Amino acid sequence: MRVNMQSVNFTADGKLVDFIQKRMDKLENYYDRIVSSDVYLKVENTSVKENKVVEVKVHVPGDEFMVKKQCKTFEEGMDTAAGSLERVLLKRKEKLRAYI
Repeated sequence: MRVNMQSVNFTADGKLVDFIQKRMDKLENYYDRIVSSDVYLKVENTSVKENKVVEVKVHVPGDEFMVKKQCKTFEEGMDTAAGSLERVLLKRKEKLRAYI
């Protein structure tokens, strides 16, 4: 799967990029018709510890899913976003099976 990554106001290191790529590749186990995905990483300037924002947009034929999570670390945010996307993709797959 093609993953487009953008980090806003900072540069993501290689370990974070590899982690996100591996986590997004696991989504293909749940829904194999994913065309591409966009991942946006942002750091908000607040005094709150949970200032890391992860937005993931997944493109599938005929639809698009978006999840936004705010956590203490980008890894934690990516894990929770991917978990939400897994549920959404499974629901989509079940809905498509119902039509067949």
